[in-house]
Amino acid sequence: MNTEFTSIIAAMSAEEKVSLLTGSGLWRTASLPQYGIDDIVMTDGTYGVRYSKAQIDGDEKWSMDDFLSVITQTADQVGEVGEKGGSEALFSTSLPATCFPNGSSLACSWDTELVQQMGRALGIECQHMGVGLLLGPGINIRRTPLAGRGYEYYSEDPVVSGDIAASLINGLQQEGVGASLKHFAANNSEYKRTEMDSVIEERALREIYLAGFQRAIAKSRPWTVMSSYNRLNGVQTSQDPFLLTQVLRDEWGYDGLVMSDWYGIKDRPASLMAGNDLAMPETRRDKQTLLAAIESGEVPAEVVDRACRRMLELVSKVHRHRRPDVRADFNQHHLLSQQLATESIVLLKNEGQLLPLTPEKARRIAVLGKPAQEPVIQGSGCATTVPYLLDRPLDEIFDLAGSDFDIRWAIGTPNDLRCDEEALAQARLAAQEADVAVIFVSTAVGEDGENGDRRDLSILASHERLIREVAAVQPNVVVVLANSDAVVMPWLGACRALLETFFAGQGMGRAVAELLFGRRNPCGKLTVTMPGSLEETPAWLHYPGENLRHYYGEGLFVGYRYYDKRRMTPLFPFGFGMSYTHFAYDNLTLSAPRCGEADTLSVSIDLTNCGEMAGKEIVQLYVSAPESELIREAQALKAFCKVELTAGETRRVSLQLPVADLACYHPGLKSWVVTPGRWQIRVGSSSRDLPLAADVEIVTPPRYVPLCDDNSLQQLIQQPAAFARVVALIAGKSPLAPADIEARLIRLAPDMFCGMLIALTEFLALDISRDELNAALRENS
Repeated sequence: MNTEFTSIIAAMSAEEKVSLLTGSGLWRTASLPQYGIDDIVMTDGTYGVRYSKAQIDGDEKWSMDDFLSVITQTADQVGEVGEKGGSEALFSTSLPATCFPNGSSLACSWDTELVQQMGRALGIECQHMGVGLLLGPGINIRRTPLAGRGYEYYSEDPVVSGDIAASLINGLQQEGVGASLKHFAANNSEYKRTEMDSVIEERALREIYLAGFQRAIAKSRPWTVMSSYNRLNGVQTSQDPFLLTQVLRDEWGYDGLVMSDWYGIKDRPASLMAGNDLAMPETRRDKQTLLAAIESGEVPAEVVDRACRRMLELVSKVHRHRRPDVRADFNQHHLLSQQLATESIVLLKNEGQLLPLTPEKARRIAVLGKPAQEPVIQGSGCATTVPYLLDRPLDEIFDLAGSDFDIRWAIGTPNDLRCDEEALAQARLAAQEADVAVIFVSTAVGEDGENGDRRDLSILASHERLIREVAAVQPNVVVVLANSDAVVMPWLGACRALLETFFAGQGMGRAVAELLFGRRNPCGKLTVTMPGSLEETPAWLHYPGENLRHYYGEGLFVGYRYYDKRRMTPLFPFGFGMSYTHFAYDNLTLSAPRCGEADTLSVSIDLTNCGEMAGKEIVQLYVSAPESELIREAQALKAFCKVELTAGETRRVSLQLPVADLACYHPGLKSWVVTPGRWQIRVGSSSRDLPLAADVEIVTPPRYVPLCDDNSLQQLIQQPAAFARVVALIAGKSPLAPADIEARLIRLAPDMFCGMLIALTEFLALDISRDELNAALRENS
């Protein structure tokens, strides 16, 4: 225990403790120089450092307008700064920083090592700007593609979300800058986000919506966790003791600081009691109500002091790691952003191997669409970053094409909201005279972001019109798509090749050009399922809820779990992505045929690059559980790795599977349980392409839900120890031998639809009280 903190806390007045546990302005913590406590600076975001000089460094007092300007900014209001252009930013006082691929794009790399490098780059830029705490990453499950902030989050799957987040956090904190893992928890849409109650049954909550947080915390120990705006099963998350104390601290062992989202606290004393240490930003009301609650004894001194200790530990950690002389190499970070974009972009279609483009296949190329010149690289809201540099796809295509290709350009869609007939005619002409047309399209800029969700899953109508008009005169169409989350593609048949970039950051333009011309080989894979229609998505019938309640009626069956369980074929499955080469999977072996609960199973395969180009493959491991009393998904992702192979190379690849990761949450037992029996291990390139399979026997002691007198005889018979105790109870009140009692109960059980007490007292005429029976059922043995 740090005695210095103990003495400081003991010397502080209640007012000073309240100040310590409350922000100072929008982006700082309190400074208490009388105790040698300096403030720390925090800022957004999840994929870039958004440092507003006016709000953080300005002498004038901030206003609500300042805060609203943060959350309502749209991506098209932010320009780039640097060698390739001047700033056009709405936030003219925001410092330029590297705009890395957003979460929906980044996770498609499945590359934990590269993501850790991004985390380190973010940490260096934070040190450069004097930021001690970066408010990210965000890892809420992408339950519905309508969610406004889906572009910031990683996946519909908690394993991918947790591992990508842990890598980013580890990189960031290696550079001495704290992470704030958010938004805890079940913040899966922006619709009335501070009012809605996310109603989720406990098993789905723990296995899907909390699991990514648990995994990230176990692997990276973030310095802070941020509570979310929504209610969870009727309780405001920022003041939920189940969430912030029982689960986060008691069960997971988290010992860092919990902070609120901005204005996310409704009742400050209740939030502190629940485990929400720091209230952000500064509000007079929160300080007054907390002080009154402390003085009245409503909030005990030990609760306040515990939160103060966590706060002092955070402040001390930030200042110990502060490196004011660090200078970020933004040009080097731009190269990293290009690499990340290249690794993350997903090739979804390549009919007839149209890509990569070569002079032999297509010397004359028409580049079409406004996003080729004004790329859509990020979402809107508090995460929006002023990019230090910006690669325009059109410029990069011209640069790489050199004299080998004849590039022709037409905007086609000068106005997103309406079609321009003259511009369309020019695009058609350019496409008709070319060998191939590369069309850049996007979803509507600003439809994503905070405090509101998407209306549909369509790209811009003017962009879809451009695709169809061009396809009518040019059979070789390549579409380059920028979008926050999944989209529907009624136009898919009009193109022969499709590159999915999501929001791939400031290096997207160069990455796309290199992929188009084969300088790099696509290797990204989807971390969400692409639906054929909005109506087929798992959450459709329950979104956005009613009467301020959002019922998660699909339960466990989120994303691919839903499509697999229903045997539905989506447009593109989870884990899917193409390459310019192809890979063969062979020779699956397991380290053991049988495993116990404490074991780790090693799963090994041979992976071969069967093509003529070096490439990277993402090997995915899924498991299918044996039948049990609990409903299970058809299969679930449990491990993955990214492997680089030269042409013709074969490598032995091993994935580690802790048996504990097979556990599901049993609501009746209120604990995690690994189902015994034969599990199937499946390995392949996507959730719908798993050519290798093997079985492993999992040996665990049986676990039984406690019985009561209302349970049936059939349920009793399935629990040998409880069955023996009830037989002994009956034997004490009947002349029959125990063996005869057992045989009679087993014979009668299938027809006895009523509860045990009725069966024994009415049908067997035994003199057994309810209390006697329940005592026998609950007796420890």
